[in-house]
Amino acid sequence: MKSEFRRVALIGKYQTAVSGSVAGSARGALDDIALFLASQGCDVVLEQATAANAGITAHPTLNVAAIGEQCDLGLVVGGDGTMLGIGRQLAKYGVPLIGINQGRLGFITDIPLDSYRTTLTPMLRGEYEEDQRSLIQAQVIRGGACVFDALAMNDVVVNRGATSGMLELRVDVDGHFVANQRADGLIVASPTGSTAYSLSAGGPLLHPSIPGFVLVPIAPHTLSNRPIVLADSSEISIEVVSGRDASANFDMQSLASLLHGDRIVVRRSQHRVRFLHPKGWTYFDTLRGKLHWNEGV
Repeated sequence: MKSEFRRVALIGKYQTAVSGSVAGSARGALDDIALFLASQGCDVVLEQATAANAGITAHPTLNVAAIGEQCDLGLVVGGDGTMLGIGRQLAKYGVPLIGINQGRLGFITDIPLDSYRTTLTPMLRGEYEEDQRSLIQAQVIRGGACVFDALAMNDVVVNRGATSGMLELRVDVDGHFVANQRADGLIVASPTGSTAYSLSAGGPLLHPSIPGFVLVPIAPHTLSNRPIVLADSSEISIEVVSGRDASANFDMQSLASLLHGDRIVVRRSQHRVRFLHPKGWTYFDTLRGKLHWNEGV
């Protein structure tokens, strides 16, 4: 049976060039997957930077915008960082993504590289589960003007510099004052990001179907400052009141330096990322596997 997806884009660790044995490993994996996809009746293209970094010249290449406009599926080979980067860029096009894990933890790139053939074969025929994830839209407002605008799939993190003291941050939700928090920083995480930095800082796990944000202080001065779950229809404003060398990180992949009086305004994006998983997949399978639940039972 022919693939449900006519044109498939292969995307690897496109943000940073790789070299030596790492490049050879990446090139070998991408070549093997490309041949497999062709055997399933797919027209294969490579994302431009992926092809350049891996040294692959045997297939046509497209930039990310063209992939969004012309491809039926994106196959992402790497770790969660690779998926975060490409997921934000392709969300507005509605292209579904499948993640093959060549990294370590792999909450959203969940297909092991060594079993991709048996897993992908039925998925390409249309046997899959679809999982849609919300994105965060964040802006840095300075003097009434937007000076930085970014999307995040995991989280927006406001934190102090490596050698500076704690920050004081004023938090408002939908125009209502919540608190002035003194802490090392503050995390606003999506359900997808609830298994990332938020989890390390003591935040709760949010099922991806929950339309919410989790607000998590980092090392708060007052221990009664606890994580709180908010509706993702809310607008969250975080103002830098005091502290040195503050910055805002968006999925830890883009960075804005902050001044006193800057506000980071967080909203739900209008776009969502579409993930495809093997038939029968559930979010709880991922949690059990990645967090090692039930081991020794």
